[in-house]
Amino acid sequence: FDYYATSQIVKVDVVTGESSPLGTPGIYTMSESSPDGAFILIRRINRPYSYMVPYYRFPHTVDLWDPDGRFLRNVADLPLADEVPMRGVPTGPRSVSWRSSAPATLFWIEALDDGNPENDVPNRDRMMKLSVPFDNEPEEVIRLQHRFAGIEWLEDGRSLITEYDWKRRWRTTFLMNIDRPDVLPVSLFDLSIHDRYNDPGLPMTKTASNGEEVVIQDRDWIYLRGSGASPEGDRPFLDRFNLRTKATQRLYHCDEKSYEWIIGFVNNSRSQIITSYETKTDPPNYYRVHLRSKMRSALTSFPDPAPQLTGVRKQLLKYKRNDGVQLSGTLYLPPGYKEGERLPLILWAYPREYSDPRVAGQVRGSPHRFTFLRGTSQRFFITQGYALLDGAQMPVVGDPNTMNDTFIEQIIASARAAIDTLDQMGIIDPERVGVGGHSYGAFMTGNLLAHCDLFAAGIARSGAYNRTLTPFGFQSERRSLWEVPDFYFKVSPFMHADKINEPILLIHGEMDNNSGTFPIQSKRLYHALKGHGATVRFVLLPNESHGYRAKESVLHVLWEMFEWMDKYVKNR
Repeated sequence: FDYYATSQIVKVDVVTGESSPLGTPGIYTMSESSPDGAFILIRRINRPYSYMVPYYRFPHTVDLWDPDGRFLRNVADLPLADEVPMRGVPTGPRSVSWRSSAPATLFWIEALDDGNPENDVPNRDRMMKLSVPFDNEPEEVIRLQHRFAGIEWLEDGRSLITEYDWKRRWRTTFLMNIDRPDVLPVSLFDLSIHDRYNDPGLPMTKTASNGEEVVIQDRDWIYLRGSGASPEGDRPFLDRFNLRTKATQRLYHCDEKSYEWIIGFVNNSRSQIITSYETKTDPPNYYRVHLRSKMRSALTSFPDPAPQLTGVRKQLLKYKRNDGVQLSGTLYLPPGYKEGERLPLILWAYPREYSDPRVAGQVRGSPHRFTFLRGTSQRFFITQGYALLDGAQMPVVGDPNTMNDTFIEQIIASARAAIDTLDQMGIIDPERVGVGGHSYGAFMTGNLLAHCDLFAAGIARSGAYNRTLTPFGFQSERRSLWEVPDFYFKVSPFMHADKINEPILLIHGEMDNNSGTFPIQSKRLYHALKGHGATVRFVLLPNESHGYRAKESVLHVLWEMFEWMDKYVKNR
């Protein structure tokens, strides 16, 4: 770690190319100049290191230097953070950064609950600031009821502060003037993190004259861009929002037959924007758009990288689970598909948790985006004569503390609803359906094959199958193994290896560094399945992590997936 991570901070004259070292060599994770250029904020990792936590939890110091790299002041000296509570944060200063709208003012966050979200306290975090000449004590700016989740600075010095309540999965954004502690913060947005239909969007920013990012502002107005989720799919928008009255004016809205994301304004004009425009058949390209006339002119002309696939049919499929929860997914049909032809189906999914069934059923994504086939994407199956239901919704709905008690029942119900719908539409052969997923989707795949007979075969990539190896919770599960051992047993496909009687292909990166999906997860499931005489193949990819990047790995994975599904699904 010392050898590969040690670096030297250098100051470079961009005109002459001359450079000079600042400070001494070290393991630096940040070097950030103040907006006025008079100070440098650095973060340096120190020993002792640990095999138990990622590098960003190693001991580290945050210091102030002058422009020549001379030490001025220590801001924080933090020990090894190897005992952070579940879903908690380290104690001491965190998120130390410069204030964008001031020459040289530092701010940071400190936990008031010992970093433990289970502690019952009136305020979880507080914001601190330290101003030039940095020889005074830090000053408390505000206390937050919930966990700090981000800050954006306005041009006039005010800020938008967001806090997150993990128990409710709720986020709230306030408008605040940290220079006026007598003025109470004003709540602007308050909603579930999963409520996409009512998401107001994110503020648009620009690079200020001091080189810092600030929110674009015209007096009391700021500009918000968002995905514009709706029952028909995403329709990105650009709004003008008044910070004083909270009034909203829509300036631009993607039409119903395309997907057009707002990139930014043209220079300082508010009359023209740059967008990325695409449709099912047109690849993304950049355009200049006049907001009043809606006239657009092309800035780029990137061609279709695979015109042979232009005939791929793509549509938003909406259906309902037997408990009334609305579901959706993107249905792809191969070029040349003929009505009434029943195809083999690949159902590819990734479960997510929700406390509100209305939010769980919201449509995610757009059926009008251009289809790219890249990497090890499951979309390559449409080139092999399969129907593909991609992003099939698998919501797990209920009380956040106990919703996973019915994880298996809910994913089976979701899968059955999708298959029944496509069968009734005359598109698929229900006897030739394969299921697949990556990471948590692989965990889902193992459970579906163990607990139902809806599928002919499955593909599980980089998954976790024995939840006793993730004993302090996983995904959104809040309880530990010792609190609910029966539950951990119930949802572990490894514990039900004797019930997996459909062929399953296991793929894993040999050097997976995801803390929940170490390669031993696939190795042990493979051994368990072989011990019970199951049909299983295990592919371990050399030098690959949680995702697969090498050309050799990508092509090998695609070949493995095609061969497996052709043998056990298409030609079963």
